[in-house]
Order: sequence, then structure tokens, then C-alpha cells
Amino acid sequence: MTTADEPISHVSDTAFLVAQYRAAESARPDALFRDPFAEKLSGPKGRAIGAAMNREMTAWSIAVRTVLIDKLIQEAIASGTDTILSLGSGLDARPYRLDLPKDLLWIEADYPDVIAYKEGMLSSDAPRCRLESVSVDLSNDNERRAFLSTLAKRSRNLLVLTEGVIPYLKNDQVATLADDLRQLADSTQVSWIVEYLPKRVYLHRSERSRKQMKNAPFRFRPDDWFAFFAQHGWRQKTIRYLGIEGIKLGRRAPLPWNTRMLMRIVRLFRRKKNRGQLERLLGYAVLEPIPR
Repeated sequence: MTTADEPISHVSDTAFLVAQYRAAESARPDALFRDPFAEKLSGPKGRAIGAAMNREMTAWSIAVRTVLIDKLIQEAIASGTDTILSLGSGLDARPYRLDLPKDLLWIEADYPDVIAYKEGMLSSDAPRCRLESVSVDLSNDNERRAFLSTLAKRSRNLLVLTEGVIPYLKNDQVATLADDLRQLADSTQVSWIVEYLPKRVYLHRSERSRKQMKNAPFRFRPDDWFAFFAQHGWRQKTIRYLGIEGIKLGRRAPLPWNTRMLMRIVRLFRRKKNRGQLERLLGYAVLEPIPR
């Protein structure tokens, strides 16, 4: 049962929350994007979770990250990507709403119940590319590796997307996934869109947020985000920050007035090169494999 204190019962529930926030953004007169499928995918469950959470900052971050990842995907396709692998795809409708090449292969993988629900809700809608939905428990190492091993022969240039996945995994789970994807990169060209979530972000999470997300807590806490992925064979190709992207889109982060005042005071005493750190608190990076 969804309650204000415990709206998330399992990490897969966050897919409904994301869909609800995308539906709410699409309904705005100044919407940053239009997702005509989000309301249907969210359904009563997503609306109930969204009402219980009622977090303006989360709504903002999901809206901005959606636009940002849309751009990163289009840039990758323009550079030759022929296959997109969305791990932990949730209720993402990009294969249905983006302007995509018809011959692009989009593979989405998630828990069986999530895949079944999405396929049922969108059974009368046609994707804009070749779409395959795979039911797989990505936390099962053997199952995940068997699935990944089939991809090298199917793609020349693969883009992996893990939107909203990495924060919920433990450090060792992210390390194993990074190693598996790096091994895949030995057989085909691979790039990877992944959340930039430095350890200091946890300092900005409220007690209410932690309580509401206690059944799906953020667990990925490397001491040095960039060094962590470098140790597992990945380096930054590009990185874009939600705060900066929001400013470009005319949608600044909805920070409380006292936080905004504190930021202004801090900027007066901070060196110029260190200003804007809050704008760089969250982001998305495109990683590429480090040559062996």
C-alpha cells in the first residue's frame, strides 16, 4: 500500500514515479518535452506514488535529465550508434516517442513484471525503431552475463543506457556491471550513459527523502566517482550537469529560498573556479572504454 511515509515498496516502483513526473512535465504549458505515453504508463499506481512523494526537486531533475539523455542518444546515433541497450529500462517510452532511424535496434531489459506491464499498456502502439524487450534479472550475475554475451554479434556500435539504475546498486554490484560491460567492449564498440552521482550528494538528501526511499535506498557511494570507473576500464568521454543544463533550458533547480541565499553568500567568499559546485552536483556522463 502506498503511504506518504512509505510510498516505494520496491525499487521497481520508481519506474512508476518517473513516468508520473514525465506525465506531469508533459502537461505543463512550458513543458521541456512531450511524452504522450507517460500518463498511460504511470496509471493509478504512479499517480498515488507521485502524490505521496510530492517532491519538486525530483520532478525537476527527472524533467531535465530526460531532455539531456534524449540529446545524448541523438548525438550517439548521429555518430554511428546502431544499437541501444537500456538496462533497467523501467517505463521509458523513448523507443515510441523519439525520432529514431527505423533500422535502429533498441533493446530494453528489466524485471519480468515491469516488461510485461509495459508491453500490455503499449500493445496498441508502434515503436519507431526495432524494439526488443527482454525479461532479465540484472542483479543475477550469470543471467546478466549470458544476456550480454549475445550482443557482440548483433551490434557494431552499442550505446548502453542505465538511467536511474546505478544509484540503487551497491559499489561491488556497479563494479561487476562495469567489468561485464568492459569485457563486452573487447568485442564491439561500446559507450555508456551513466549517472554522475558523487558522494557529497548524500549530504543534500533530507531525512524525509531517506525515509520515503527506505525500501529503495541509494547505495552507490564511491569515494571518487571518476577513479571508481577508471579502475574498471572506463573513462569520461563527456559529462553534462543537470544544474547547468537546467539553466540553459530556462528551468533552474527549485531550491528553497534559504538554500539560494546561502549559495549567494558562499559565492562571495569562494574562489571563482570553485563557484557553481551545486550546479555540478548531479549529471550524466558518457563513458568510453579505456584501451587495454
